[in-house]
Amino acid sequence: MFSDNRTDRSSLDPKHVRPISIGHFGLRTTPENFDAMVKWHLDFWGGFIVLQSSQAAFIAYDDEHHRLVIVKDPSHRVIEDRKTAVGIYHIAFTLKSLSELATSYEQKKALGIVPHWPVNHGISTSMYYFDPDGNEIELQVDNFDTATETHAFMTSPEYTINPIGVDINVDEFLGRVRSGEDEKSIKKRPDIGPRLSRWENSIYFSKPAA
Repeated sequence: MFSDNRTDRSSLDPKHVRPISIGHFGLRTTPENFDAMVKWHLDFWGGFIVLQSSQAAFIAYDDEHHRLVIVKDPSHRVIEDRKTAVGIYHIAFTLKSLSELATSYEQKKALGIVPHWPVNHGISTSMYYFDPDGNEIELQVDNFDTATETHAFMTSPEYTINPIGVDINVDEFLGRVRSGEDEKSIKKRPDIGPRLSRWENSIYFSKPAA
């Protein structure tokens, strides 16, 4: 158990300089996967190329100068098993509503991009995707309106025994969202008891291509 006393907002140093937002992230790939990576991320984000050279592509999907850079180099190697690799294993991005998450799913599916793990974490409703290199990206919708409510759920016995979540049947999820059901009722996570492993029981899991 982490023993430092920094456990809530009151412990924050008001003089500490902190970022105002996440600007962009960078990915490294092999020359043979470069074109597939660029196309996948353009499709996934609905983005455009700001600048492309023989060694890199800069991609944006809004007014920011770039949100993603993909660098290719023959010295790069694909990680064989990301489930056991040290390092960043996914990056999460937030959408406004379950309706947006449903539409995002349908748009991506039409382009051949489907999530390997749709899940209700309790604190969020999420869909996880692998890009062609096996980098994992999460699209999430917050299940609570405030951070205070989220923190309360995270300290509850239900979350303690199951911090992973409950897998989502996408067809059922889409039907509930499109029926006009109140989003709060869809966001409420079923209580399935203990679950401490992320990958087991993931009904949509498939190993990313090497």
